[in-house]
Amino acid sequence: MIGCITRQTSLFYFALAKDAAALTDDLLDPLDQLLSDPLLLELVAQALASRHARSEDFGRPSLAPERVLRSLVLKHVMGWSFRQMERELRANLLYRRFTRFFEDPIPDFSSFSRLFAAVGPKRTAQIHDRVVQIATAQAVAVGAKLRTDTTAVETNIHYPTDSSLLADSIRVLTRGLKRIQAACKTGALCVVDHQRAAKRRVLEICRAAKQLNQSAQEQLKESYRKLLALTGSLTRQTKGVLADLQSGKLVAMRGQLAAVLKAEAALRHYLPLSEKVILQTQARIFQGQTHHPEKILSLFEAHSVVIRKGKAHKPNEFGRLVRIDEVENGIISLYDIAVGNPCDQQQWQPALEAHQRIFGRVPHLATADRGFWSAANEKLAQDLGIARVVLPGRGRLCPARAAHQKERWFRRAQGWRAGIEARISTLKHCFGMVRAYYKGEHGFERYVGCCVLAQNLVAIVRAKSAKLKEACRSG
Repeated sequence: MIGCITRQTSLFYFALAKDAAALTDDLLDPLDQLLSDPLLLELVAQALASRHARSEDFGRPSLAPERVLRSLVLKHVMGWSFRQMERELRANLLYRRFTRFFEDPIPDFSSFSRLFAAVGPKRTAQIHDRVVQIATAQAVAVGAKLRTDTTAVETNIHYPTDSSLLADSIRVLTRGLKRIQAACKTGALCVVDHQRAAKRRVLEICRAAKQLNQSAQEQLKESYRKLLALTGSLTRQTKGVLADLQSGKLVAMRGQLAAVLKAEAALRHYLPLSEKVILQTQARIFQGQTHHPEKILSLFEAHSVVIRKGKAHKPNEFGRLVRIDEVENGIISLYDIAVGNPCDQQQWQPALEAHQRIFGRVPHLATADRGFWSAANEKLAQDLGIARVVLPGRGRLCPARAAHQKERWFRRAQGWRAGIEARISTLKHCFGMVRAYYKGEHGFERYVGCCVLAQNLVAIVRAKSAKLKEACRSG
């Protein structure tokens, strides 16, 4: 059941209530007013009500939508982990007042994790859209200018190598089989733990990979053969166990059915991924095929892709490509997580169409870096009615094009476009978008959406405070 914050005032909190009311914060006080919007609370309430069939009016009361929304925003504004957020809420009267907990007990960090997951990626995008509408209504975001760019956001995985992926496959399959073995009758299933042997093979591969002579390369292939044999035998045993569970030959003990079903679901998820890891390892080590289709980079974040942005210090990034569309006053009007690793030229038209859908008109100025440039993209923007299209050309320019790009308005627009690089840096280093720590593809989308949401709320507060300061100076 959805909780509420209507309650009787505690006698023991009365002594601290006056002190808590006297505390002020230049950021949290304006955020408090923004988050009191009824439509924002309604979106969170709908997300909490959709967890189960009767989550809205049946069962034990959970956290109120106001507390969930404010705790989520506070976590991403401050850049905390779930454990840090629990500790700070317990210790700080200002944070208790902002999140509407007051004297009530603070839930465990795992409760926050589950409730934030209930606000899925779709609801997170809707909350972000509502915040953009608030910025538009308050004249913070007009939509007259647009600058767009893409960036790579890493998923929470280790550096992917074939040997480590094979070792991960052995580990997760062995874990699932052991759980089924413990839930069935003694002797019904025999599981051999190959994790120590796999670790030794991985260490052998690491030592052999550091040498480039012929004997080291032969040792590398031999260690891979042994590691592939271990993984292959385990995948075959996993297929047999799943078939026995399906046919009824392997039966769970009384009271252990839920554990068996959970372990079976995990094995059915990881088994196809492990088979893909075996195929791509065989193709790279023994056939020299480095561009294997649908390459798996992680068993736990299988949606990760390889992104090459031309960075000298980090030539390969493992995560997802995110497009950021920014308008006036640092408001991000849209974020889009691309499927695969498309080139920037393919992102220009969706950015313009999304801006027209959000603001009801095309911008007066639209700009991006030279990776977005093409004659078709420039013509598309002009056909939509955009007065000033700033897409720097690539390569050797003709005299007319060079003169066009040296015009004053073009160069000033290029200077304004460079601000999105600072916006992306702020998202990554101030709001934690350098790496997404929520699990799975939906978790990745939620994490990126929450970072953008927190940044937009802070940008609205700063834009409004800047206007107030200008009004005060003008008298």
